[in-house]
Amino acid sequence: MPSQRALLPRSTPAASGMSSRAVTALLDRLEARSVECHSIMIVRRGHVVAEGWWAPYSAERPHLLYSLTKSFTSVAVGLAIADGLLSLDDRVVDVLPGHVPAGISDQGRRLTVHHLLSMTTGHRTDSLAEAWRLEPDDLVKGFLRVPFPEPEGTRHAYDNPTTYVLARMVERVTGRGLPELLDERLFRPMGVDHAEWDRVASGAAFGFHGLHLTTEAVAAFGELLLRGGLWGDRRLVPREWVELATRRHIETLQLEDGSGGADYLCGYGYQFWMSRHGYHGNGAFGQHCAVVPSHDLVVVVTGATTREQETFDAIWECLLPGLDQAGSLRDDEILAERLRRLSFAPVPGSAVPERSVKARLDASAEDSALPDGTTVIVDPVARGWLLRLGASLDVEVGHGEWRESSPLGRPVVASGAWQGDTFVAELHVITTPHRVRLVVDTDSGTAVATWNIAPLTGSDLALHLRSPLMTRPDVT
Repeated sequence: MPSQRALLPRSTPAASGMSSRAVTALLDRLEARSVECHSIMIVRRGHVVAEGWWAPYSAERPHLLYSLTKSFTSVAVGLAIADGLLSLDDRVVDVLPGHVPAGISDQGRRLTVHHLLSMTTGHRTDSLAEAWRLEPDDLVKGFLRVPFPEPEGTRHAYDNPTTYVLARMVERVTGRGLPELLDERLFRPMGVDHAEWDRVASGAAFGFHGLHLTTEAVAAFGELLLRGGLWGDRRLVPREWVELATRRHIETLQLEDGSGGADYLCGYGYQFWMSRHGYHGNGAFGQHCAVVPSHDLVVVVTGATTREQETFDAIWECLLPGLDQAGSLRDDEILAERLRRLSFAPVPGSAVPERSVKARLDASAEDSALPDGTTVIVDPVARGWLLRLGASLDVEVGHGEWRESSPLGRPVVASGAWQGDTFVAELHVITTPHRVRLVVDTDSGTAVATWNIAPLTGSDLALHLRSPLMTRPDVT
């Protein structure tokens, strides 16, 4: 694991003009609404005033941000523009001429950096799956081939390939890979030395997804934005770009299926969402960085939920009323103790140390994490088990505790137990929102392995235990 280094100073809620009871109310609300959180960090007046990780998640571990990655790509675009290498009016076809499909439409030829940043290219829905289908080896070309039913600049549609194209444009004009550029210009100057990137099969960073950062690194990014691009006395991002990227450029619409809550209907900036209070970067399954300049506040949450609006409702309704309220040192101590004790419970049950089992995987269950017929072997070892999944995937499982192993390069943290004649294990792919529940039935000799929430980049567990993950995404 990477070494832990404080990026932001610490304080207490009371010392920063906040009631710790408001933070407690926020935690209570999230728990009551079954919003699964992996971490939370609250920054007020430049100081971390509350922070917590639900074990086995922990402060030093990076966490997959999904589409919160887009906001970092936006900053890379702003840096290229500030360097005079790119402009909002530059056209895709001029910057990436080698990716222009034959017979491109007139509208495709007109698309600019502004249209990509604001996701107003003219698509009505996300074009990713269709773009990959049309051009499996060139997402830029595939994106330009997908028809544009609306005039550019008139309608927002959340469209993942727009960010992928922006990343390739930045790389073309700067001569640097997106990760390398952000390492040099943003992460290293901030003291962030543990950014990880998932990549497509060619090796390029997704741009719209795939960045892994610690909770504190995301909070530091939010604080950088709140300070207009200043990190201490050093300007890392032009103030003009921060202000431009984080203001409303287009209205956002209710999705056709009726999903999308109030904080997704306030408009869209340049790869940032406007909120009822301030703005936010957002990633699938509960990865949030909310910035509220009017309250000198940054709130970061990581987790695994499909009820993302619940998180914002809790922040606004529980946390904001406690700002600028007198708090007590005793309340701060109670909150700090609660934050220290956050955890997921290990799997309950007995050890039965002499018992082994061999089974075959039944992949008929929805969101299966392993191929049908995979051999599953559970062998007892000291204080737990060695779980063998197929020919090459060995996972260590603790009893009454979490045990870590890295069978393919990326860590998995697991706990298990016997519950009668059934062996149950929870396998947390700890640098992502995802975990697998394995249930082995000794009577039938079968096992099932299902995701809590299926990853957007494919269901095969082995894929997500490799570092870096390299895939063509399968996102619908």
